[in-house]
Amino acid sequence: MTTAKETEAALLGLSEGEAKRQILSRFFKTGKGEYGEGDRFIGVTVPRQRALAKQIDSLPLAEIDTLMRSEYHECRMTALLLLVNMFAASKRADERQTIYDFYIAHHTRINNWDLVDLSAPQIVGGHLADKPRHALEGYAQSDCLWLQRIAIVATFAFIKRHEYADTLAVAKLLLHHPHDLIQKAVGWMLREVGKRDFDTERRFLTEGGRYKTMPRTMLRYAIEKFPEELRQRFLRGEI
Repeated sequence: MTTAKETEAALLGLSEGEAKRQILSRFFKTGKGEYGEGDRFIGVTVPRQRALAKQIDSLPLAEIDTLMRSEYHECRMTALLLLVNMFAASKRADERQTIYDFYIAHHTRINNWDLVDLSAPQIVGGHLADKPRHALEGYAQSDCLWLQRIAIVATFAFIKRHEYADTLAVAKLLLHHPHDLIQKAVGWMLREVGKRDFDTERRFLTEGGRYKTMPRTMLRYAIEKFPEELRQRFLRGEI
């Protein structure tokens, strides 16, 4: 496969049918007024998309651009998986810069939480690993929900390196975000910090009483792995 059209045809051939399409449409909230409104599904699981992406040796960015503009969720996901693979395989700084720039330029098409979560740490986090990371705060302060989620989830790459400052900085900016997709993402990243450095997470939560003012969803995600007695004390506001 060397074109977007051939890739889409391969995805259509992997469809598990209408029942799977309906399940995915409900799961990813595609109804009127929901965050995934209007998104369409072919009905292909992520493992099958990963396998397909591995079969494609390379696809020009112009063809990936076509996939990113597709109405089908799986086309955009496969495009992102291809970008992740290309980024990981590249040894050249200029190629990685091009992939990163392409990714950010297409952020409005990375328009569901799974698309963000399976690509932002690898591409955005990977690119910024050895560079200044101030762009993340700009993304967090944008008016685009998906760019905001990219900002916090990308920091997972740094957390895995035991570098937490950027996660905490972005979390501060998103601390009172009204959307549960951002609340869950921030809580998730704080939880990942805590799994590696409990004291750092606890200090962040308690400093200035943050845990008392952050959305409840965010707090629940952040303290999910705490010892049960301590978790209950946080929920009761007794810390």
